[in-house]
Amino acid sequence: MEVNPNSPQPTQGTTPVSHALGNVQRPGEYLRQIRVNQKRELDDVSKDLKIPLKTLMALEQDEYTALPEATFIKGYYRTYAKYLQVDASVIIQRFDEIYANDTGLLPNHALNNSPIKIMGKLPGSNRDRNKKWLTRIAIIVAVLLLLWALVALIQNWMSSGQEGAEPEIAVLQSDVQIISDNATGSTTALASGDQLNLQFARPTSVHIIDAAGNVLATGRQASTLNLQGQAPFQIRLDDATAVSLSLNNESISLSPYTVNGKAEFRLSR
Repeated sequence: MEVNPNSPQPTQGTTPVSHALGNVQRPGEYLRQIRVNQKRELDDVSKDLKIPLKTLMALEQDEYTALPEATFIKGYYRTYAKYLQVDASVIIQRFDEIYANDTGLLPNHALNNSPIKIMGKLPGSNRDRNKKWLTRIAIIVAVLLLLWALVALIQNWMSSGQEGAEPEIAVLQSDVQIISDNATGSTTALASGDQLNLQFARPTSVHIIDAAGNVLATGRQASTLNLQGQAPFQIRLDDATAVSLSLNNESISLSPYTVNGKAEFRLSR
C-alpha cells in the first residue's frame, strides 16, 4: 500500500475534530461543541449576535421549553450556525425530528407557556400613533373653535337686537306746573314776596299755594324748585323725607309736619 507523502496524516495521540452532526447528537449540543473547538466564549457570541445570553444557553442545552416558538428557535439556529460557519440545514432537520418528542408540539406550534417571550411591535408605529393623536387634537381644537364661534354669534345677535330696539330709558321729567301770576306766563310768581326753595333727593308730588291763593306748583317734581309768593304757604308733600325745604334762605325742618312719610302744613315767616 502506497502512502501519499503530501496527504495529511493523523498525528498519533490526537483525534481529528469532526464538523458533522452525529446521528444521535442534538442541535444545541453540536453547536456548543463547535463553539468550544473554536475557542469562543458564549459572552462574546452573545455580544456579536446580539442574542441574549440566556437564550444562547437554552439553545446549547436544547431546552426548548425555555425558548419561544419553534419558528424563532430555527432562526436562532440558522444565525448561530452561520456565525460558526457550519451547515444550518442539517441542524434544522434534526431540530424538527426531536422537537415534537421534547415538547409534544409540532415544530410550527407556539409555546404559550414559554418563559421567554418575543415582544412584537405594538399595532402601528410611533408615526401612526402620533398621527392619531394629532388627528384627535385637531378635532378637539375644531370643536372648541366651533363652540366659540357659536357663542360669539349668539352674543352679536343679542347685542344687535338690543341696539336695534330703542332703549326705554325712564327719564324722570318734572311734570310740576308752576302757575304764572299774569297773562305773560312768567315763571316768577311775584316780583316781590317770600322765596321758597325745594330740593328733591328723589321724585315726589308737591302742591303749594301762597296766601293770595296762587297755586305756585303742583304735580310730580324731581329737580330743584325755586318759587316766590306771599306767606303763609299751604304745602303738601307726598314724600317729605325726599325734600329739603328753605324759606327766604332759612332751612325748615319737615320732621314736625311728617306723618307716615307725608307732610301737609302751613308755612309762614
